[in-house]
Amino acid sequence: MPESGGHRVVILESIQRALGTHNSADSIAAEYSHLTRDYTQRGRLDREQLLDLFTDRLLEYDAGVSRAASHTIRDVVAQVLTGRGKGGLVGPAGIPSNWLPIDFTFEVAEGWDAYRLDKTEGVLTGCTVAIAETGSIVLQNAPGQGARILSLVPDYHLCVVFAEQIVETVPEAFARIESTSTLPTTFISGPSATADIEMTRIKGVHGPRFFDVVLVTE
Repeated sequence: MPESGGHRVVILESIQRALGTHNSADSIAAEYSHLTRDYTQRGRLDREQLLDLFTDRLLEYDAGVSRAASHTIRDVVAQVLTGRGKGGLVGPAGIPSNWLPIDFTFEVAEGWDAYRLDKTEGVLTGCTVAIAETGSIVLQNAPGQGARILSLVPDYHLCVVFAEQIVETVPEAFARIESTSTLPTTFISGPSATADIEMTRIKGVHGPRFFDVVLVTE
């Protein structure tokens, strides 16, 4: 008599045979490759329309958006932090020094646990790609972005996004991250918020309650 694990294997193999999927990884891949993809895969907006759409989506999500030039990132970061009443942030290794205003404290949170991150004023990161259509920002475990815990625990997140990182559609974003798809990846669309069965909206359950973007457009 086979053990319970053996029973499970036998049952699953029987189901697969009945469905005609036993040992059919190649056939599944073939079916997937032939699926009709008539949804929009490439954007049609020009650059300014793309930036405006991305900004509008972020504002709808109650995120803050501030525009900057590449040589004013430090100044705009300082303005945002002053407006939020912040004295400094933590961040991953690899944050460019020209993002960091000198009158604020910045610390690399390498290997920090959730308890320590929860005590910070917030986190500063870059991103891999951003999606205008959904107002989403994609972070990966890479220099300047860091481990996923950085985007989940701190109550405040400030993200620097460059115009050339923004695409219009979700398929375009997946094409951008295809070469790095094995990295841990997080999609963020504004501050974290959820609602219970009584439709009471609660912020900060799965991530930061407050989210700002410095949008670098030139």
